[in-house]
Amino acid sequence: MNQFWKNKTNWIKSAHNTKWCLIGCAIGDFGTIAYFQFTPHELSVFTVMLLAMMNGLLTSIMLETIILLRDGFDVKHALKTALGMSFISMLAMEIAMNTTDYLLTGGAILNWWVIPIALLAGFLAPWPYNYWRLEKYKKSCH
Repeated sequence: MNQFWKNKTNWIKSAHNTKWCLIGCAIGDFGTIAYFQFTPHELSVFTVMLLAMMNGLLTSIMLETIILLRDGFDVKHALKTALGMSFISMLAMEIAMNTTDYLLTGGAILNWWVIPIALLAGFLAPWPYNYWRLEKYKKSCH
């Protein structure tokens, strides 16, 4: 097997980066689904999930930016880095979380048993990409 995929240090670092991305995505995604779950509306499941994905992307970008600011980046560079480095990762994460939710509940519905499964799917979907990016380009979110 190729040595490329055997860097334990980068698997751990990419898991840490994926975790922060997941936290940001989950805040916006689950918050939006919960809002529409408990608020009467006429929106389709697809529309609610699309809004959840958009909000998940936005909250993840905000969290990444805050982390980078804490790490000493200036605002412009932190925002540019957050937007550029992990957008594919965030998109894969959002698609995995919402697909899991839909397949398990038939809609945009949060149940206590769905959340950990959706989070696991959201973590696993982009993690190899995050490792690959770190290994190949030496680029990560932090």
